[in-house]
Amino acid sequence: MVRRYKPDILLLGATSLGRDLASAIATTLETGLTADCTVLSIDKETRCLEQTRPAFGGNVMATILCKESRPQMATVRPRVMPMPPRQEGRQGELVRVDIPLREEEIRTQVIQIIEEKTAAIHLDKAEIIVAGGRGIGSKENFALLEELAQVLGGSIACSRPVVEAGWLPPEYQVGQTGTTVRPKIFFAIAISGAIQFLVGMQTSDVIVAINRDPEAPIFKVATYGIVGDFREVVPVLIEEFRRVLKK
Repeated sequence: MVRRYKPDILLLGATSLGRDLASAIATTLETGLTADCTVLSIDKETRCLEQTRPAFGGNVMATILCKESRPQMATVRPRVMPMPPRQEGRQGELVRVDIPLREEEIRTQVIQIIEEKTAAIHLDKAEIIVAGGRGIGSKENFALLEELAQVLGGSIACSRPVVEAGWLPPEYQVGQTGTTVRPKIFFAIAISGAIQFLVGMQTSDVIVAINRDPEAPIFKVATYGIVGDFREVVPVLIEEFRRVLKK
């Protein structure tokens, strides 16, 4: 299809399937590929696709250009961009392409499907998320965050250090090496706000940060910031939310 229509840009979702397919296509077409983009834009002068993604372990954000080869290819993380408002009457051209592919031509084969026995965690679909960081102090202290999440009908989440400490499984991790989320409300509790974490949640509609350090980077992206010990702040929030929701 690329050789037939010759597009300038080809985008795929940064899912497990999309990452696998995109790299194979880029190799075949001998063009560049920027993986796991969190921001895309167009340079108005050169018409080049500006592909931004975390680099150097998430410590910097790099913008990559593919100036010579075409198409310009990128995989994009789910939910990193807002859904545009619906425009009534807007239509596009739908092009159907017949693919004469036979099963015997496919070199890989699914031999067995093993289902996970743990409960599925769908952080990317959650509307309210209560996330804790290393500042929570222990696995036992997450019970307070779970109570807040339960009162609000939300989901629990965490930063990478929490997973490394063994307090929560990897499927609860938000950030560059975890899940990218875009909830209506995101509580960041005892999380400093390293860039690796911010790229996974900074597009949330409302961000509530609770941290003892008034200089914590998380406050720079927060809609509301509370400076204080979560052990004192969270119980007050739980009590107030229960009172309001009862009405």
